[in-house]
Amino acid sequence: MSQRVYIFDTTLRDGEQVPGCQLTTEEKVVVAKQLELLGVDVIEAGFPLSSPGDFQSVVEISKAVREPTICALSRAVRGDIDVAADALKFARRGRIHTGIGSSDIHIQHKFNTTREKIIERAIDATKYARNLVDDVEFYCEDAGRADLVFLAQLVEAVIKAGATVVNIPDTTGYCLPEEYGEKIRYIFENVTNVHKATISIHCHNDLGLATANSLSGIREGARQVEVTMNGIGERAGNTSLEEVVMALQVHKELGLTTGIDSTKIYPTSQLVSKMMRMPIQANKAIVGRNAFAHSSGIHQDGFLKHSLNYEIMNPHDVGVDKSDILLTARSGRHALKHRMELLGFNYEQDALNEVYDRFLAVADVKKEVNDKDLVELAQAYAAA
Repeated sequence: MSQRVYIFDTTLRDGEQVPGCQLTTEEKVVVAKQLELLGVDVIEAGFPLSSPGDFQSVVEISKAVREPTICALSRAVRGDIDVAADALKFARRGRIHTGIGSSDIHIQHKFNTTREKIIERAIDATKYARNLVDDVEFYCEDAGRADLVFLAQLVEAVIKAGATVVNIPDTTGYCLPEEYGEKIRYIFENVTNVHKATISIHCHNDLGLATANSLSGIREGARQVEVTMNGIGERAGNTSLEEVVMALQVHKELGLTTGIDSTKIYPTSQLVSKMMRMPIQANKAIVGRNAFAHSSGIHQDGFLKHSLNYEIMNPHDVGVDKSDILLTARSGRHALKHRMELLGFNYEQDALNEVYDRFLAVADVKKEVNDKDLVELAQAYAAA
């Protein structure tokens, strides 16, 4: 089995479904070009049937981006598929992403039909799309809550019909990691033609488990993972690109690689945040402003002695300039001494103890002590 994990980025489709985060076609092209620099394998550029703007965005991204595959979403409806194919006509490598619900909840309450009819529609849509493009991905919507035996039957049917990629989405973020991994394992063990297609995973974060579920699916053999920058997306969001990529990079024992240039993660994160007008939470893994910040005295002391004591990756690896030592009332003498020396103030131990007492008095009043405060503190100590 290949050890290469392909990164399918849906920031511009699923990610853009966040209320208030819609982008113009021009803005989408800017983001798509940055995603190309980042090294994603597939860019899901939009849902062409949904609006004239989305159709045009897929067209313009297809013209502007040359290396990644450009993907267009559609329902398992021939009219949708026709529009998707038309939007992809300028793509160097185009993919139609079509599909239908696979859980009994969706089959009964969304489509008001039967499992047998779902398989018929899935086969028809896949064959029809395959006549228009060489690369067809089929999504089994709500696979996270689907019956395993039926899910395997559906996957086998669409691969036989010509699907090159089959997506097993946990659409509602329902699954636990062990459960989701077991679904992927079951597919590999029970779908006779499974190795004729790439199995893809697409997890939502409703229970905060999107990254864990994605990694579980990858470990069971899935080789495409569908993600968004900063984990943005419908409801609680999608699997975070930066979390999956760096988890695989940090855990080299897994032997899995991606084509991502990780040093471009932070700049891409900032671009998406700015253009979508969606701030990144401070404690967001990898790209949050506190991801490489240390404020506790114990942590600061350990970090200053050796960064690996409290950092499992180098900030430069994700495009962050440096780690930060934040001075607060929780900081210790080692951190204060380090910052003072950077500012040109060197103290013997007794003097440092006195300066530290003065520092704590300031820190108890202010949430964070900055360099200007420290210079004033040093000048006041010298004048005393």
